[in-house]
Amino acid sequence: MPNVTPLTNTVGCAILPFMRIVRKRTRRIRVGDVPIGGDAPIAVQSMTSTDTRNTEATVRQAKELVEAGCELVRVAVPDDTAAYALKILCRLIPVPVIADIHFDYRLALLAMDQGVRGVRINPGNLGGIDRLRKLVDRAGEREVALRIGVNAGSLEKDLRSQHERSWAERMVESALRYASLLEDWNFTNYKISLKSSDVLTTVEAFRSLSRMSDAPLHVGVTEAGSLLRGTVKSALGIGILLFEGIGDTIRVSLTAPPVAEVRAAYAILRALNIRHRGVDIVSCPTCGRCQVDLISIVEEVERRLQHMTTPLKVAVMGCVVNGPGEAREADVGIAGGKDTGLLFRKGEPIRKVRESELVEALVAEVECLASQMGPAPGTSVSTRAAP
Repeated sequence: MPNVTPLTNTVGCAILPFMRIVRKRTRRIRVGDVPIGGDAPIAVQSMTSTDTRNTEATVRQAKELVEAGCELVRVAVPDDTAAYALKILCRLIPVPVIADIHFDYRLALLAMDQGVRGVRINPGNLGGIDRLRKLVDRAGEREVALRIGVNAGSLEKDLRSQHERSWAERMVESALRYASLLEDWNFTNYKISLKSSDVLTTVEAFRSLSRMSDAPLHVGVTEAGSLLRGTVKSALGIGILLFEGIGDTIRVSLTAPPVAEVRAAYAILRALNIRHRGVDIVSCPTCGRCQVDLISIVEEVERRLQHMTTPLKVAVMGCVVNGPGEAREADVGIAGGKDTGLLFRKGEPIRKVRESELVEALVAEVECLASQMGPAPGTSVSTRAAP
């Protein structure tokens, strides 16, 4: 059970205790210079949606992901041309590049020769143990990490036909089959993922695998859906597992621009008090007491502050019931009144601001505070690994 420890907020006031998550200690591996597993921070990754053969567009999108906090960038490798394009991508993308390979093991060999630091393989469609062995040998030579990526929709034929067993059981068996082979071949620089579009199947599979293996785990709900639905499903699936201490790297899979995946990932980590990057905006749901256009104000504040990496709590409140209290507890906050708002900084009221000036005043105060705090990576880690 996670430990319970007291927490104080940014103005030093005691607030309710929170559950301190204790992660399962897994084996640490490296994807390039990014550590995965052990007590390393839970790494955030995403995947480009561009045609990998279009190196200019792919580099541009990858850099947007990195700016948003992405620490590992995965790209699709559907053919030889895409594989050879990786040489340029690996040189220009400032974080480790992972090649996503299906069906053709030769593409994995080509990708490793171009300089990728990781390869995602799906054992269910790779084409046999002999091909896997060639891939593993090359990965060992090149110091490339592998991910055994098992999907419910592409299990091996013999497992697909075992309808009397749950999908989760069959996914775990598939992963352990190949993990065992890698271990027999003295290759340990690998992680495992078990993904389904069903949240509960995903959770069941990862729970089971976590009890059976010390390999680092890549957690996510695959084919989760659109921005809203996919974020909800991912927050549930990933959130449950992280709360239980399961997971070493995550990807939020959305039918949306990839940068939204990174922002959603950090929102999940922040909600669990695991990692903090950027501004955490607290806002009320609005009711009949609200006398400012709070929805528009919050949307504009989010847009204006989404580039920030300094971890700050910002409250945007619409009425006098909870507004002043929430605004006082935030680093910067506003409490709305009739056509106006009261601006707070570190628990102290600063001045009244007209509604038309609320966004500008709030953003300016947040940027001022962030600049005074100095350069920061925007990330803090509040979990520890279990012994």
